[in-house]
Amino acid sequence: MINFDNVSKIAYLGPSASFSEMAHDIFCGKYNIKAYPEPQNTIKQVIEFVQNNPDSLGVLPVENSIEGTVRETLDNLIRCPNPNIKILSEIVLPIHHCLLSKTTEFYSITGVISHPQALAQCQEFIHNELPRNLNIIEAPSTAEAAKSLANYNLTYAAIGSEKTAEIYNLNILRENINDDKSNQTMFILVGDFETEPTGNDRTTLMFSAANKPGALMEILNIFYQNNINLSHISSRPSKHEFGDYIFIVTFDGHVKNKRIFETIRQVKEKATYVKFMGSYEK
Repeated sequence: MINFDNVSKIAYLGPSASFSEMAHDIFCGKYNIKAYPEPQNTIKQVIEFVQNNPDSLGVLPVENSIEGTVRETLDNLIRCPNPNIKILSEIVLPIHHCLLSKTTEFYSITGVISHPQALAQCQEFIHNELPRNLNIIEAPSTAEAAKSLANYNLTYAAIGSEKTAEIYNLNILRENINDDKSNQTMFILVGDFETEPTGNDRTTLMFSAANKPGALMEILNIFYQNNINLSHISSRPSKHEFGDYIFIVTFDGHVKNKRIFETIRQVKEKATYVKFMGSYEK
């Protein structure tokens, strides 16, 4: 287990009652972290906080079972100038969305506010159960959406959790409104710390390939030749040149394993850019 005794602060996407705060609570319980909570307004601010505070950790949403990767998290990790900020752990949190409002009258709702991911995860409910001319407003987080209801009349609702309703004293008009009832989000713990192999680990690596035929296949073939299972692969624009992409791969094993270390070395020989994003317990 990682020693987090010296951690003084832990940042996450706030405000209070966000799903990120729930993930924060789980990480703190798992690793007995006694750090002071530091809710931030954006994912970018969470990463910047960890960069600027070496004794801190950050909690970030990274992938949803319905909507896929959280692009804001990946893009900011790619651009993070501190190469020592790594993924240290991961958890999967079940997501159960509710429709929340100051009113108790479901059929009076004319507007809904939430984070874009939450809105996307409840598309069927919004389309089938709410008015066609619904006013949809995006918010930085589900908790911020609930908090902002104070600025709107009683015909507005927010999408959030039961905990959100409790914290902000809102009525739950409908429960479990997400389209997929098995909706889950993966959260990661990041920081400038080292992990040790547990025997049940995975590693995340970012890399770019030369813009020529076969370059990407040549790199992916390295994993095949070393008998390494790629459990995830995605890509994001590098933001440097049109058509230039950064690939994110996750695979079984820990960097302190000789075979994994050697594989990463071989990837560095073929890739135009490589960023080690951490080895951590599944």
